[in-house]
Amino acid sequence: MGVAFAVLSAGFVWLRDLAWWDESADSLSVLAGVLLYVWFARPWQWRPEAGLLPLGRVGLGLGLFLVGSVVDSTVLLALGWCLAWQAWIASELVEGAPAAGLRLVALLFCAFPWVALGGQQIGWWFRYSGAAATEYFFLLLGFAVERQGTFLLVQGQALAVDPACAGLNVLQAMLLAGVALAHLQLPPPRRFWVGLAALVPLAWLANTARIITLGVAGLTFGADTARGWFHHWGGWMVLCFMFVLTYGCFAALGRFRARRP
Repeated sequence: MGVAFAVLSAGFVWLRDLAWWDESADSLSVLAGVLLYVWFARPWQWRPEAGLLPLGRVGLGLGLFLVGSVVDSTVLLALGWCLAWQAWIASELVEGAPAAGLRLVALLFCAFPWVALGGQQIGWWFRYSGAAATEYFFLLLGFAVERQGTFLLVQGQALAVDPACAGLNVLQAMLLAGVALAHLQLPPPRRFWVGLAALVPLAWLANTARIITLGVAGLTFGADTARGWFHHWGGWMVLCFMFVLTYGCFAALGRFRARRP
């Protein structure tokens, strides 16, 4: 009964606003978080009889879900759903089961389309700060650069950091891949949460690198190349770069923590 209610409420979060459908290929890819959750949560060892339900966490989760419904916030809806689910599943599984902890909830949180439905402000910040970083990059190289907001002129070549350059289409996929890597590379609790906090700046760095690369491609091979296939496949390039960057960062974090007494 609890699983059926969870599935129906998760479906409500996904179907209440179909704005994500315009980018359905990218948006639906985050559902891989559910499969990763099921995989990492093995073995699923159920209690013979259900334990006590932590009413405080359940109430907090349901409260956030209700507030999210009222204020039309997908982030609050997803967060409330995840907290309520974790509280319920912890009472159904044996003590010490992986799914009974809070870490795996991050995978489920990334499996909701909160970036696609409420990412305008995130996208603007990514675009504006990425354009500013690109301006300083070319200035350091000695190029003539002018910038107005998210529009740049580099050596007379126009570079507009439009919404497609915000990286929102693959941002949540980048975060999901980062959470999965954190589970694999950072088992101790503190390392995991430190790694999780680093995912947003790493995603920003990967996306800014894409903007700079597009500018270099436009200056080197012409604007048509930068606007064509190079721009189209840029999102996947960012995803691959984010994966490599995160892997290296988490590996260094693991070595640093391991050397501490």
